[in-house]
Amino acid sequence: QVQLVESGGGLVQAGGSLRLSCAASGRTFSSYAMGWFRQAPGKEREFVATISWSGDNTGYADSVKGRFAISRDNAKNAVYLQMNSVKPEDTAVYYCGVSRYMLATKTLNSYDYWGQGTQVTVSS
Repeated sequence: QVQLVESGGGLVQAGGSLRLSCAASGRTFSSYAMGWFRQAPGKEREFVATISWSGDNTGYADSVKGRFAISRDNAKNAVYLQMNSVKPEDTAVYYCGVSRYMLATKTLNSYDYWGQGTQVTVSS
């Protein structure tokens, strides 16, 4: 059974940092792109960051570019999101996903597997 488990969320002050982790089990995802999305109350799930199967290529939403960094460790079947200089508008539930493609992709429906999410709350 495929399972993705996010961790590392919590309450942080504006300007602070958080590091989200996503551990995958049930199969190996080293041949597939992975990504982070987020969903704020009353809003649709939106793209945050993506990374190719090899880790050589990444992509970011304009709203987080220069502040967030995605990385992966294929030996651990894990993906990470380093969040720096966070803002109140970053408050959301953050989800990691595994794409059906090798290349980094920002498209929501390119992702087949999802975790349950981890809450990030940024106070002003």
